[in-house]
Amino acid sequence: MPRPKESFRIPLDDDKFLSISVFQTRNDPEAEVIVAQISQVIEGEWKNVARLAVYRSPEGNYRQLPEREKPK
Repeated sequence: MPRPKESFRIPLDDDKFLSISVFQTRNDPEAEVIVAQISQVIEGEWKNVARLAVYRSPEGNYRQLPEREKPK
């Protein structure tokens, strides 16, 4: 998994955390993917409760990325 350029995290109620991370894209170093997610420990493992990913093009246009498929 790539390392984020920037990452921020704050605690929420009920032992959940909100995090926002900014990643450089693989194909274009001028584009970014911004990911916001809420995570919590469930059955001893960190799980994402909610996730939103947004692509920022080099021109500054934004679009929401589709939800990624869960591994089988």
